[in-house]
Amino acid sequence: MTVRKVPDVTFRTRVRDEAIEGPNPFRWEDKTTADYFAGKRVVLFSLPGAFTPTCSTFQLPDFEKLYGEFQAQGIDEIYCISVNDAFVMNAWGKSQGLKNVKLIPDGSGEFTRKMGMLVAKDNLGFGMRSWRYAAVVNNGLIEKWFEEEGFSDNCDTDPYGVSSPQNILEALKAGEAVAA
Repeated sequence: MTVRKVPDVTFRTRVRDEAIEGPNPFRWEDKTTADYFAGKRVVLFSLPGAFTPTCSTFQLPDFEKLYGEFQAQGIDEIYCISVNDAFVMNAWGKSQGLKNVKLIPDGSGEFTRKMGMLVAKDNLGFGMRSWRYAAVVNNGLIEKWFEEEGFSDNCDTDPYGVSSPQNILEALKAGEAVAA
């Protein structure tokens, strides 16, 4: 088994800054792959888009609800990444009332492309987006991999199950290793 490492990229994020007045008290802050993954064991999950039905109704809320159970399995953080900009990801996080799951904006799709998970979703009017997948990442190395079936451009379906929080949690509890 070849151990894969998450790609080195810089993410353009927006963070709250109390020194900024007005209706948009945020500033730009660059975060690197190392900022998110170095020295931590995390669950990373990716989805086609913020505010979309499966992502907003099941995947993100269930990761949020099960956060404590993931911590009990030695997970330090749970990250959701999507090919959406920082403004969209922040608005989505706010609308979801997130307290535990952290959102990573991959606005240009660079991380997703380097992970080999960038697909065309022109059939839905989305353009280039991420295929749905998840991984357990330990200090930047992919320890477990969960990819939905049917990886393809303009897929007619939106498979969901392999990368569900319930499936990942079950694999963690069973100590299952999946080749990355």
